[in-house]
Amino acid sequence: MSETFGQRLSAALDLHGALCVGIDPHAALLSAWGLDATAEGAREFGLRTVEAARGRVGVVKPQVAFYERYGSRGFAALEDVMAAARDAGLLVIADAKRGDIGTTMEGYAHAWLEPGSPLEADAVTLSPYLGADSLREALSVAVHHGKGAFVLTATSNPEARALQSAIVDDALAVGDHEHVAARVAHDVNQANIGAPGALGPVGVVVGATVDRSAFGLGDVALAGMPILAPGFGAQGAAPADLRRLFGYVASAVVANESRSILAVGPDRLAARIDERAALYRESLHG
Repeated sequence: MSETFGQRLSAALDLHGALCVGIDPHAALLSAWGLDATAEGAREFGLRTVEAARGRVGVVKPQVAFYERYGSRGFAALEDVMAAARDAGLLVIADAKRGDIGTTMEGYAHAWLEPGSPLEADAVTLSPYLGADSLREALSVAVHHGKGAFVLTATSNPEARALQSAIVDDALAVGDHEHVAARVAHDVNQANIGAPGALGPVGVVVGATVDRSAFGLGDVALAGMPILAPGFGAQGAAPADLRRLFGYVASAVVANESRSILAVGPDRLAARIDERAALYRESLHG
């Protein structure tokens, strides 16, 4: 049996540490790098980032929106960047935040997670806010093909708090009450039942700048799940905060940094990745 995404991610985190390099070619960064705000500029930006990340981290996360803005040429550039990253031995999380129902969700699942698809990634981000069960097909495709998914659960944008921390009090609630975010984590974690290894293939997105206890996301709720954590670097959380923020589940965290790394420019990019990766390893292991 081939390795699951959870097993491959565990190996990458053990070898390289928690740092995930975001690939976010927004217009200001393209200009700072001396590149045009075009699909070709975004392609060059992504390929340079992949080359700098090779052998230094285990995971990269292209932000799909910054390629999608250029239409078909942008998607072609993204295909090249993701293929180059996977060829370099990096795990690729496509930050697409897809969420829908029925055959539409099935289409998204096959676009991002089907082996041989032009947009094939190792994992994709998904939105559960049409109901977590709407993701069933995507999670099934992920597990079947040895891929992964990260489901938005407690995100770092403040406007999401009212929804994600709301209380669910129906008959399925765990305990006296349950937060929406905790319900999402519980529901999608069902896809990990029976998966080998310490981590299942289906994880959650939990912002490093949120108080996860306010969302009902204690260590027990997150145990066994990969955790994609935006909010490190430019958004305020520091590598030294990793153990304090995530406690028992800190070793399962994929800590994404984008601007704090990319802003140094292409000439210093590799050195910056080395610096930040070392800080995360030190945070976990001393």
